[in-house]
Amino acid sequence: MKRDIENIEDIKQMVDTFYQRIRENEVLGPIFQERIQNHWQEHLDKMYRFWQTILLGERTYTGAPFPPHARMPIDESHFIIWVKHFTQTVDEFFEGPNAEEAKKRATLMAAIFNSKLEYFKNNNL
Repeated sequence: MKRDIENIEDIKQMVDTFYQRIRENEVLGPIFQERIQNHWQEHLDKMYRFWQTILLGERTYTGAPFPPHARMPIDESHFIIWVKHFTQTVDEFFEGPNAEEAKKRATLMAAIFNSKLEYFKNNNL
């Protein structure tokens, strides 16, 4: 029986599995690798804190998640893949209110990021 996302170890399992899948994805993997290069652990640590803050209410993340993505060569097709992998990862291991919140937040974040990127592109920013 699956259980909900309840602690930092659950967050780490979710994040580690998700980003391993992203790294292996033929579309997203090269984009992430170009940006992150050999700083994967730093990125993963930041993602642990981000989701720990969002899902567990433990204020460990500060920052603005969008700016690092503002100039990336991505569009809606990339976010569709990203959300698919995220949702599959959560569904594989977890179920419950926090798992549903994680999927909802990831989907919303992808939509917002895509909207902002489209605005930047359309306005030559």
